[in-house]
Amino acid sequence: MVRGLPSTASLARFCQKLNRLKPLEDSTMETSLQRCLSTLDLTLLGVGGMVGSGLYVLTGTVAKEMAGPAVLLSFAVAAVASLLSALCYAEFGARLPRTGSAYLFTYVSMGELWAFLIGWNVLLEYLIGGAAVARAWSGYLDSMFSHRIHNFTQAHIGTWQVPLLAHYPDFLAAGIILLASAFISCGARVSSWLNHTFSVVSLVLILFIVILGFILARPHNWSAEEGGFAPFGFSGIMAGTATCFYAFVGFDVIAASSEEARNPKQAVPIAISISLGLAAAAYILVSTVLTLMVPWHSLNPDSALADAFYRRGYSWAGFIVATGSICAMNTVLLSSLFSLPRIVYAMAIDGLFFQVFARVHPRTQVPLVGIVVFGGLMSLLALLLDLEALVQFLSIGTLLAYTFVATSILVLRFQKAPPSSSPGPASPGPRVKEYHSFSDHIQLVGTEQTSAPEPGQLRPALRPYLGFLARCSPGAAVAWGLSILVASAITLACVLVFGDSALHLPYWGYILLLLFSSVAFLLSLLVLGAHQQQHQQDAFQIPMVPLTPALSIFLNICLMLKLSYLTWLRFSIWLLIGLAVYFGYGIWHSKENQREPPELTTTRYVVFPSTSLEGTVQTVQPASQAPAQEPSPTEQPAGP
Repeated sequence: MVRGLPSTASLARFCQKLNRLKPLEDSTMETSLQRCLSTLDLTLLGVGGMVGSGLYVLTGTVAKEMAGPAVLLSFAVAAVASLLSALCYAEFGARLPRTGSAYLFTYVSMGELWAFLIGWNVLLEYLIGGAAVARAWSGYLDSMFSHRIHNFTQAHIGTWQVPLLAHYPDFLAAGIILLASAFISCGARVSSWLNHTFSVVSLVLILFIVILGFILARPHNWSAEEGGFAPFGFSGIMAGTATCFYAFVGFDVIAASSEEARNPKQAVPIAISISLGLAAAAYILVSTVLTLMVPWHSLNPDSALADAFYRRGYSWAGFIVATGSICAMNTVLLSSLFSLPRIVYAMAIDGLFFQVFARVHPRTQVPLVGIVVFGGLMSLLALLLDLEALVQFLSIGTLLAYTFVATSILVLRFQKAPPSSSPGPASPGPRVKEYHSFSDHIQLVGTEQTSAPEPGQLRPALRPYLGFLARCSPGAAVAWGLSILVASAITLACVLVFGDSALHLPYWGYILLLLFSSVAFLLSLLVLGAHQQQHQQDAFQIPMVPLTPALSIFLNICLMLKLSYLTWLRFSIWLLIGLAVYFGYGIWHSKENQREPPELTTTRYVVFPSTSLEGTVQTVQPASQAPAQEPSPTEQPAGP
């Protein structure tokens, strides 16, 4: 071996560290946080995270520039695409009622390094998302007062011409973040009550907008004289869908709050379903009345709803719309500030982030250090940075998290279920029964033959037809099927998104690649569907697995490929920073380093094949308890 180069064994141990999993423990209800949130609390948190500034800004932008009146179809398709991801979050949130959301879901299924990177991206998503909402809130309030705040700041401080920095500091946006952080630090009940207030006011004002909008509706605005219902065609509807998808990304706040829910196994799936349905109904109805009130080509993208009422002679209604937009943006800001410190708390508890963020205030039972530090950082971003160029950066982290959560569902569904009880750290666990007599062997073999197939094994009804899959080692066919599924989804998405012109392929090559990737995607689905899955009676599970998470993976990849190369470049830089944090701190302080029991590292085990029914049953004994006779040639030392 060349001096200075790591050995193969050390490289293998290093790779094992990167891929180690967080165990599924039965004591998932134990927490240092306060379980005080009901189903209604979680539902309104989800509604507040989704029905925000997008309703008052995004609707007019998509209608005028992308889809026309067919914007309602864009929102409908985006809601269906979001539902696929939401169902994955619902199953994980019910099964693992822990703070961490996509980070935790990836940790228990994909591995530690992937989990850290997902958590790292979710942190940035909440930071930039909250700062962007605060600046939008500030701008909307400033416009209500004829831009007096803006003019005062420029007159006394001046303007900046620095790349990535805003033209002037936004003290109002920074102040609203600090004020919201103060309320969040008072405890989950206080922040939940505040979110209730803003969410209920926002929903009531949306109902007012819809009713008055239908009264003022003019069906002529959808006629051919005004451009028709879908002036940009099917491509415009799909382009609008890619933009409207980001209006529904707030439902993950429910999964991030599951550790503080009273009954998470029931509350999390119900809250995600209801909140997503309410958000979808709000977006579809508001976009319908907006394009019926005024012609779609005359909309003002910056304040479409308020401007529509002003143009119809209802200026007082425009003021109500402005009030509703401020309430809606407050709920989004509260959702970001509520989730962000809890993601940091989950990573710190696992040792992957600095331990100071794992501290919980003894009275309010919230991660106070995380709220103070990241609330201040979000406030600084809102004060100084020009967030317009970074808003698109939010989408890639969200879509990547959705993709990993859907993949994690497939991984866990085909894994063997954990045992019903997990021994404590001090107890070595139950000893394996030693089978010495012939009757013991017969009893054990009969039990194995009559037991139900485990997850990851080929379904018994398909074994006569798919014998080649049955000969694979347990889990090997599933692993290959999942790998081919993801690879074919990426290839198929590239073919559909970029087309033959961008890929520089001849037409026959384009068609061949399209057919090959489609067939590989379908065959991998069939292989996964032919294997046994986990079935839990006491928790919510997604229907139609593996089809539902596979479609979610494919749609998320398609949307990620629509992002600009600058977004991918910024994303790569952020990932490099995250890798530096992980290899500099997280990998050395991870609690999974302390998971191995000491007896497994000091005791050497020897495997003794049985004399009766040899090759069917083996007894495992520690070396200290092995028989004193000379070992037979069939004895082999086995590692722990």
